[in-house]
Amino acid sequence: MSLNASPDSLLGHLIELRNRLLRCVVAVIIVFAALASFAQELYHLLAQPLMAVLPENSSMIATDVAAPFFAPFKLTFIVAICLAIPYVLYQVWQFVAPALYKREKRLMAPLVISSTLLFYSGIAFAYFVVFPIIFGFFTSVAPEGVTVATDISNYLDFVLKLFFAFGLSFEIPVAILLMVWTGVTTRDALAEKRPYIVVGAFVLGMLLTPPDVLSQTLLAVPMWLLFELGLMLSRFYQPRSTEETEKQEEQL
Repeated sequence: MSLNASPDSLLGHLIELRNRLLRCVVAVIIVFAALASFAQELYHLLAQPLMAVLPENSSMIATDVAAPFFAPFKLTFIVAICLAIPYVLYQVWQFVAPALYKREKRLMAPLVISSTLLFYSGIAFAYFVVFPIIFGFFTSVAPEGVTVATDISNYLDFVLKLFFAFGLSFEIPVAILLMVWTGVTTRDALAEKRPYIVVGAFVLGMLLTPPDVLSQTLLAVPMWLLFELGLMLSRFYQPRSTEETEKQEEQL
């Protein structure tokens, strides 16, 4: 696929983009339809980290009349999108790959795969490591006489926010590799800015997580470690040459 700017070529690209977007939408709908009958079970699984630390005779509640129906299906739709991500990324890859050089294809393919796995890893880290710690802490510090009874919709919004924050933060190595490869910055320049990166990780942790020091630290420390991992891997990704960049700009 040559990215020519002529009307016919542009129209062809737009049609192809539309078709691939439709395939992505259809894939999400199919996965959602397959999971819809398990909506209640999925929400029960999501609620397990909180239910495991709730005091005796405590349970989650629904303050909205429609929440028991909509909350599980909202979760199911989000799960469907997450499960369809590999196929969505495949469609994106099929659209942009013809415009890339062979060397770029060899570099980008591992990045696409690793970014997907890292996003899933961030979600798994939040569910299996972070949730038990923070929910155990929150329930243990409840004032005497206060019954912990979390609304199911608020709980869903809370955990989805954390899933997104941790999934996004686990993409740091990929972001570093892309910046070094495209020449936006260098490995040495990033290493020199390490103190600012660490401070920035804690600031981002504060902005992306609920307003408590524990959640902030549990996000900031992995972000810092992932930054170090990105620095280590960036030595294997050489910046694009100026000649390569100019050729691609002419092709565009």
